Amino acid sequence: MPTIYLIRHGKASPEAEDYDELSTTGYEQARLLGAELRRRDLAVGPVVSGSLRRQRQTACAALAEAGIEEMPEVDRRWDEYDHLRLLALDPQEGGSLQERLDASLTTWTGSGETGPGSWNHFRDGVTAALTDLVFRLERGRTALVFTSAGVISTLCSVLLSTSTSGFLAMNRIVVNGSVTKLLHGRSGAQLVGFNDHAHLEHGGTELMTYR
Repeated sequence: MPTIYLIRHGKASPEAEDYDELSTTGYEQARLLGAELRRRDLAVGPVVSGSLRRQRQTACAALAEAGIEEMPEVDRRWDEYDHLRLLALDPQEGGSLQERLDASLTTWTGSGETGPGSWNHFRDGVTAALTDLVFRLERGRTALVFTSAGVISTLCSVLLSTSTSGFLAMNRIVVNGSVTKLLHGRSGAQLVGFNDHAHLEHGGTELMTYR
């Protein structure tokens, strides 16, 4: 049965001038992820990444550690939503960054807009990217997708038929460097594993990050 691994990028650099850069912690998360992929000895199918630097850097580091020579294809539909834009569009007074982001995401997902930059456009693009990937994924192969928490949570909420509150709940807890597993059968794609990060646990609590 074809399998899809949705892999969240390693920790970015929220304290730096350029957020979209893998941090030292992020590279270590990617290295441990790659070691886990090597241990699993997968029959690797398509390898895909979003266009964001942190996604591509995670892919390169993890694939090198795993001994997988295939270079990832870049597909912008796997890019994360622009959290800085959403925060600017719906500024909130006070609260933590997570609380302000949750408020902005709640406004975004409930707006009903359909054009570029909207929740509906983002969700439909992510869903189409998965459909296209599955179409060319051979039986017994595992596709590796290097993406972000919002993309992963969107697909999980669609597959589980949850409301947008389900998306928000999952979006908060996707660990950097984690793996979410989908299987594709006659009834379509199914979520069989969410946010697996056991390969990071022996590295200490500093590897349990969410940015």
